[in-house]
Amino acid sequence: MARAPAGYAHEDADASQTRRMPIVPEAPGGDQDDRDGRAAGRPFGGPVPGGGRPEPQAVPGAEPATPSPRGRSSGRKRAGRDLRAAIGVGLGLGAVIIGSLFVYKHLFVGVIVAAVVVGLWELTSRLAERKQIRVPLVPLAVGGAAMVVAGYVRAAEGAWVATALTALAVLVWRMTEDPAQYLRDVTAGVFAAFYVPFLATFVAMMLAADDGPQRVLTFLLLTVVSDTGAYAVGWRFGTHKLAPRISPGKTREGLLGAVVFAMAAGALCTHFLIDGGTWWQGLLLGLAAAASATLGDLGESMIKRDLGIKDMGTLLPGHGGIMDRLDSLLPTAPVVWLLLVVFVGAG
Repeated sequence: MARAPAGYAHEDADASQTRRMPIVPEAPGGDQDDRDGRAAGRPFGGPVPGGGRPEPQAVPGAEPATPSPRGRSSGRKRAGRDLRAAIGVGLGLGAVIIGSLFVYKHLFVGVIVAAVVVGLWELTSRLAERKQIRVPLVPLAVGGAAMVVAGYVRAAEGAWVATALTALAVLVWRMTEDPAQYLRDVTAGVFAAFYVPFLATFVAMMLAADDGPQRVLTFLLLTVVSDTGAYAVGWRFGTHKLAPRISPGKTREGLLGAVVFAMAAGALCTHFLIDGGTWWQGLLLGLAAAASATLGDLGESMIKRDLGIKDMGTLLPGHGGIMDRLDSLLPTAPVVWLLLVVFVGAG
């Protein structure tokens, strides 16, 4: 991919709720990926002599930041993200997830459906704004909800049938409009059906097991711990870029942190949460989850770079959009589901 010149792209006047992506120079730094660098409002500076963290460059006309005693600005934002809002939203989402999982697990199917529908809306809206790709949302949303429910009720067989019918509905629905760019639009629609609701059906299939809430909680913990380990280790020790053309903030050290943290969490989860699980299975589960979560992050970063945006939306303050939270969860779901079936059975 050709490297764009450094600087900021101005927002289109009619772009709804998304921020254009600033081009970040490839300087050493922490594992601050596309989600951890939320709309900073200033470019990142170059490398500091001696290998320290890069300091932000001044923006013309802006008030100079007052350094804290430790050399960093003392505001409530770090890495361009409102930490108070991010923590508040994270706690709220956690409460909804835990409550629906362990009070009445069928409610969690509704949580999955809601996340899928909103995620599809964000994705199709960004495709229309940035690429003029007209993906029909109605058949995708209805079909996506049906795919999740079918996966929960009828397992993999039901999910596959619902997915095929959703793809067919997208093809037929788009026929009612101008035939120009029909192939492009339906291709994007089928991609969206597989990327969001189909991958989410594996969460519903995990939930359907007798110990479904524990399996889903394990899946969520592994993904969150992997992301946290990547950020913490990369922020402190990251110097070697992992994929600079895709996500300049990701480092190899951060990936190592994700693997170590996720493997430790996997060993604990399989021992305490999964019926019949053993610690060594948890190590393998954590390793696979860290790899899939990282690939999911990079995959959505590719999509956002192609679209020229920083976030998929602004629905979750401090986090971006729903898709900015689902990027590592979606590809990790089938990996965790499959390994749990292999290790301890379908339940």
